[in-house]
Amino acid sequence: MLRRLAARAFWALSPWSLQTRPAPDRPTVLVGAPHTSNWDFMLMLAIAWRLGVKVRWLGKDSLFTSWRRPVMRALGGISVDRSAPDRVVADVVRQIRDGTVFALVVTPDGTRKGHSHWKSGFYRIARETGMPVTLGYVDRTTMTTGLGPTMELTGDVAGDMDRIRAFYADKSGYLPEHRVEPRLRDETGQF
Repeated sequence: MLRRLAARAFWALSPWSLQTRPAPDRPTVLVGAPHTSNWDFMLMLAIAWRLGVKVRWLGKDSLFTSWRRPVMRALGGISVDRSAPDRVVADVVRQIRDGTVFALVVTPDGTRKGHSHWKSGFYRIARETGMPVTLGYVDRTTMTTGLGPTMELTGDVAGDMDRIRAFYADKSGYLPEHRVEPRLRDETGQF
């Protein structure tokens, strides 16, 4: 109740416009992109709280130190040791299968800048759990944000990524100069 109230206040006062499809009605991997600023986090929470979606999100382990640990966990954070990405995927898949996660937010373009490719964890998690992928977005050029389509991944990595690229083609992120093209390092394999 308090979260929905906070979200309503945010959207009433924000210069951003929430233009979204309805929230998925089953567990999903929610892609948050383009991830170009820490403001993306605030927008993601405002979207989830407004739509009543219980989200969990992956964050680098340094966000979960000291006094921030309980705050980040209360906001749905799952600490990620980026030095062991395979272990992260396995752990998240286990939590999903145990029913701990309903909507998992992943920012595959990493930590806001300096990357040339998306990370494949979102794809591997979705394929291993059978969860669809919902495309969330931030677009500074139109000052809009929200949830886009929910899609089933086929296992044809290049084809699936072409559909994802088409959706994000006109989305700039909060800081357009930090946008990373939706492309995996290897789109030839099967996940």
